[in-house]
Amino acid sequence: MTKRRALLSVSDKTGITEFAAKLVDLGFELISTGGTKKSIADAGIAVKDISDITGFPEIMDGRVKTLHPMVHGGLLSVRGNDVHTKAMTDNGIEYIDMVVVNLYPFKETISKPGVKYNDAIENIDIGGPSMLRSAAKNHESVTVITDPADYDVVIEEFKANGDTTFATRQRLALKVYQTTAAYDALIAQYFANEIGDKFPEKLTLTYEKQQGLRYGENPHQEAAFYRTPLAQNNSLAHATQIHGKELSYNNIQDANAAVNIMLEFKEPVVVAVKHMNPCGVGLGKDLFEAWTKAYEADSTSIFGGIIATNQEVDAKTAEKMSEIFLEIIIAPSFSEEAKAILMAKKNIRLLENNPQEERIAEKLTTTAVNGGLLVQDLDRAAINPEEFTVVTDRKPSAEEMDALVFAWKVVKHVKSNAIVVAKEGQTLGVGAGQMNRVGAAQIALDQAGEEAKGNVLASDAFFPMPDTLENAAKAGIKAIIQPGGSIKDQDSIDVANKYGITMVFTGMRHFKH
Repeated sequence: MTKRRALLSVSDKTGITEFAAKLVDLGFELISTGGTKKSIADAGIAVKDISDITGFPEIMDGRVKTLHPMVHGGLLSVRGNDVHTKAMTDNGIEYIDMVVVNLYPFKETISKPGVKYNDAIENIDIGGPSMLRSAAKNHESVTVITDPADYDVVIEEFKANGDTTFATRQRLALKVYQTTAAYDALIAQYFANEIGDKFPEKLTLTYEKQQGLRYGENPHQEAAFYRTPLAQNNSLAHATQIHGKELSYNNIQDANAAVNIMLEFKEPVVVAVKHMNPCGVGLGKDLFEAWTKAYEADSTSIFGGIIATNQEVDAKTAEKMSEIFLEIIIAPSFSEEAKAILMAKKNIRLLENNPQEERIAEKLTTTAVNGGLLVQDLDRAAINPEEFTVVTDRKPSAEEMDALVFAWKVVKHVKSNAIVVAKEGQTLGVGAGQMNRVGAAQIALDQAGEEAKGNVLASDAFFPMPDTLENAAKAGIKAIIQPGGSIKDQDSIDVANKYGITMVFTGMRHFKH
């Protein structure tokens, strides 16, 4: 029987010498390249250089070494095909029965701060993907491995059966095409970013599975959680969970919403979210004050909520947090005392999400539709009060303007139609996702109750009728912020002037569906 041959060429050398030794024990002849060959040979394992097989030296700094008929003919030849067999005999080509390849570290290279363009280009693998694709195409006969995690399975099957099973070879081939597709997608994304092609004709996205989920939004839906290959700043997907059971699909959605609201603020903030809408947002001179405001904003809805903050959680605040049931707390860090207090609660999840860590910022957001994908910029437009227009007779005081800006930052994260009633540094009422703006406003005003008097109201879009203004005035609202732009803006302005309400137009709406 002809000796089996395996070609090994890996960037990630985890376990490669141990695997090579086991292949030799199974009767394989080994072929290798560059640093992989050196690692195997240094371990005292017999291995041939790729140049011994191709009859051609590695050239151009290793750019060309495996792109040769002696390699790809040995991989692609269909066993039992007379035409292929004759071509191999005529050209002195021998079969290659196994390929073990993982690719140049392109992702790791472009993840480095300040990476140079030429360094990124040099880490685009050419020969590796070519060998993987050839071997995977011929998985009927060739075993192909791109992940060290598969070494043991392959060895066990060879020991048990003298070969891998077709099912395993098929699974490994699938893994190859997923790997090469993701690799090429990341390269395409890199080039698109380099040349500023935000919305390319061919959109290539790739994500890596972080975890399987017990179910999706509902128990009858299967689900999984994926994250971008490159770490993102302030990303739930790249946060570190330090306590509690796995996140659920709905936990992840809510936590992501909480983080996005938190990012609107530089000062100490606590955001409480339920069903992807804020139920309480509080600012303070420190975390404890911010927590107190967020809790008091809606002490009913915060039960079972998701909390995000931009401050380290200290013992004093942790004690108060521990008094109610919370699903998740996301923070840059937790003091040791806070960990001890909160980790005593089995069902709470604690996540550390360091906003200071240098990471690549995501710029686009996607939404799936049947048979398609909507892609847009993230709604991160800067808020500049100097660009606001005061359209009423009465101008806002400095305190009112601070409260309006706060409410405007929150309302952009509330599902449309959206209304937020607030005072400086604290939400008082939130009306979310209603089919008409009057209904959303009424919910927010009812929730705020007597606290609405003398405070502010924010609307994510313009008022098509002055009825919302009438209701706000009856509740005692004294300042309003909205985009403006309705053909009936003047009606709303007239009502505001009638009741002495100051109203600011931002010129920018914040629909969130």
